[in-house]
Amino acid sequence: MNFSGFQKLTLLDYPEHVACTLFTKGCNFRCPFCHNALLVTEHQAGEQYSDTEILSYLQKRTGILDGVCITGGEPLLQPELPTFIRQVKALGYQVKLDTNGSFPDRLKALAAEGLLDYVAMDIKNSMERYGETVALPDFDTKPVEESIDFLLTGSVPFEFRTTVVAEFHTIQDIVAIAKRIQGAPKYFLQNFVIPAV
Repeated sequence: MNFSGFQKLTLLDYPEHVACTLFTKGCNFRCPFCHNALLVTEHQAGEQYSDTEILSYLQKRTGILDGVCITGGEPLLQPELPTFIRQVKALGYQVKLDTNGSFPDRLKALAAEGLLDYVAMDIKNSMERYGETVALPDFDTKPVEESIDFLLTGSVPFEFRTTVVAEFHTIQDIVAIAKRIQGAPKYFLQNFVIPAV
């Protein structure tokens, strides 16, 4: 598989780990405040990194890096993802997955195989305002809610997070999200920041 972005060192993306971050292309959401919009709309833009190239880098960094963060876009769109993660795990790395939670079966399958050490799931808004927020008016939140409920079982360490945008979120929305994910060990709110041009 190919990646559309590769950050070779991060101390922020994977809690308590020295890691690298890989960016997959494509997303099924169209959030107007997306920080990685080019990964969604312009799949061929910019440099591409092959899994062979990434794995070679990871082999050389064994003992220096201890984690790999896979983000996007939406990584679970990639059919080759399980095979790639197996190869990463075989090198001894911990794997963190960032996801929008809209593919619960794929999420569960990775977790059941022991391929995920940490999951960060974006909660885009209260369930009532999801379609508006992801720019898909008829979006059915059932898959997202299934992923929420799965993570709340504690099968894999996780966090929930919401990017707060004044045009999309009210205090009532945040309260509704908090009630929906009650019992989660971590819920992070991050302010939307307009990317520098």
